[in-house]
Amino acid sequence: MITLRNLTLRRGTKVVLDSASVTLNPGEKIGLVGRNGAGKSSLFALLAGRLQADGGDAEIPPRWRLGEVAQNMPETSDGATDFVLQGDIPLMEAQAVLAAAEASDDGNAIADAHMGIEEAGGFDARSRAQALLLGLGFKVQQLDAPVNSFSGGWRMRLQLARALMCPADLMLLDEPTNHLDLDALVWLEGWLQRFTGTMIVISHDREFLDAITKVTLHLDEAKLTRYGGNYTTFEEMRAERMSQQATAFVKQQERIAHLQRFIDRFKAKASKAKQAQSRVKALDRMEKLAPVLTASDFSFEFKEPVSLPNPMLAMREVVCGYMVPPSAEYGGPPPEGAGGAALGRPGGGPAEDEAALVPKPIVHNVTRTVLAGQRIGILGANGQGKSTVVKTIAREHPALAGEITEGKGLAIGYFAQQEMDLLHADDAPLQHMVRLARTVGPEAREQELRDFLGKFRFTGDMVQQRIGSLSGGEKARLVLASLVWQRPNLLLLDEPTNHLDLTTREALSMALNEFEGSVMLVSHDRALLREVCDEFWLVTAGGLQEFDGDLDDYQRWLLEQSRAVQRAAAKGEKYTASPRPEEPKAAPAAPAAATGKPAGKPGAAPAPAVQQGPARREDKKAQAQARAKVAERTRPLRIEIEQIDKRMAALAKERTQCEAQLAAGTLPGSEIAELGRKLNHINAEVTMLEERWLELSSEIESLQAAAG
Repeated sequence: MITLRNLTLRRGTKVVLDSASVTLNPGEKIGLVGRNGAGKSSLFALLAGRLQADGGDAEIPPRWRLGEVAQNMPETSDGATDFVLQGDIPLMEAQAVLAAAEASDDGNAIADAHMGIEEAGGFDARSRAQALLLGLGFKVQQLDAPVNSFSGGWRMRLQLARALMCPADLMLLDEPTNHLDLDALVWLEGWLQRFTGTMIVISHDREFLDAITKVTLHLDEAKLTRYGGNYTTFEEMRAERMSQQATAFVKQQERIAHLQRFIDRFKAKASKAKQAQSRVKALDRMEKLAPVLTASDFSFEFKEPVSLPNPMLAMREVVCGYMVPPSAEYGGPPPEGAGGAALGRPGGGPAEDEAALVPKPIVHNVTRTVLAGQRIGILGANGQGKSTVVKTIAREHPALAGEITEGKGLAIGYFAQQEMDLLHADDAPLQHMVRLARTVGPEAREQELRDFLGKFRFTGDMVQQRIGSLSGGEKARLVLASLVWQRPNLLLLDEPTNHLDLTTREALSMALNEFEGSVMLVSHDRALLREVCDEFWLVTAGGLQEFDGDLDDYQRWLLEQSRAVQRAAAKGEKYTASPRPEEPKAAPAAPAAATGKPAGKPGAAPAPAVQQGPARREDKKAQAQARAKVAERTRPLRIEIEQIDKRMAALAKERTQCEAQLAAGTLPGSEIAELGRKLNHINAEVTMLEERWLELSSEIESLQAAAG
């Protein structure tokens, strides 16, 4: 277990922890929460051994293996799969032992080294690494692409996959969802739920924390407080402790009343009944959160728009995409950091003659209308074109075809994913606002701008601090302040919460619910999507259509699409996603492998079909060739199944020995704990091997069925 006793930790002159004490038990999944700047990452650095305590004791079992996501951007030409494999430290050590044995030409050592590699799971390590990459959104053709060929966000996904590859006893995850879309986030939740070691995660995604954690550590005012339960439970318990703050609570109730009126307005629409129910649930939860949010002492609101055109805009047969050089071979949107000329907008640079650019369409034939007061969530996997659609509406990129008709008086407020990168690092917040007021409007005196920035927590000398020295959350608040100042009537928000803490996200949710204009939102924050959006658009397979359902329907649809892709891949076919969730169908009879009890050898050929009439010699020859082709394609799968069978037999023997030692009752407590951890690892590996066995069996059956 991890034990902190009267721990004191300083970073410079700031006290991060002051006489903090807490105990974390093996196998617990803990959410570490607190305001931005409270010291959560410093506590991670202490647990990882990069920082030393200034007082007190921190005890971590010395034999525990640590897994964490490296924050540096990887620079290597290694293939993606090889890079992830390097995260499996026991396997890398076993392979180093084998290389040394082969160099010394020691037969016994070579045999022992091969045994070590087998014990480290070397026989299926590559397939496990590729499963991680596919789950995190990489395509099959990218599995062996050089790491240097990926953009920054995808390289951070590679770092996450590399960390997950390590068979860790303690996993430290600092904002693991920041570079993930909703599809990959749902997959990661499932993976972490199956993780058997101790895990501590820092995240500002409340639904993610609720799904994977059972303990919450709250870091506030240099104190650590342990709560039994996930994030929602933590907020309920903390709210009880703060309920005596009557004045602040009344103020919060006034905000909730605003949200209730908004929900009542949508309940009257029969077509929105499903989304209205989702919003009612969000309100129930927000009532429990009220004291916690009030404690953050931060709220803001969007000013009333000058006008509300209706419709806001109409798109007819619009094609969204980019203008690129003819030599460019992008698989999707231009890579991060591409110049403006390559993106098809002015000011990008002199390198390319615009006349030489060619269109690169991403989303085709968009015919939609945005009405006043609509709250639209835009769903879809990374690379499908969500941001491309938003940029086209925001006038960042011209439409490649079709027509966009804007309502009279349309005022767009656009929060882009890279918006914070466009802030001038040498500017100060006040200087930024002065320039904005002069160039965009409305104009204002300096004191008025100071007062306005104060509402966004820029007080005192902070208004003169260099923007380059601000934290990610502070920069995000400055961008929000810029949007509010411009009084838009259509908000286009592309991942606005990436750098916001939980309390600021709640404040944003409330501000959006009270906003009288229209909202179009791209986000992987499901709580924000549920609380703000009344309808969803889905970008997939090069098109955009209305999604008839809520977020729960979307997650079920994602699961069905994933299964359909796997079935199509097994048959060697290409699968095109359908834009709407299908009606539930009766489940087909489970194949023999799905029962967990093989009905026969997985590679066995199916019974031959009855022939009508004599078969010609050519037909028999073709059938023999087909059988040989299937046998060749299934051979590596059958070999892997045989290896799995051997490994499962070894694990069963090992488990029996451990259980016998525990049953004897003669071991000291330390050895009992060690055996318990060993059994947990054995059970986890058996579960993984069984899942892989079923996948391989299904793939073999699919290949045989496709061959007829």
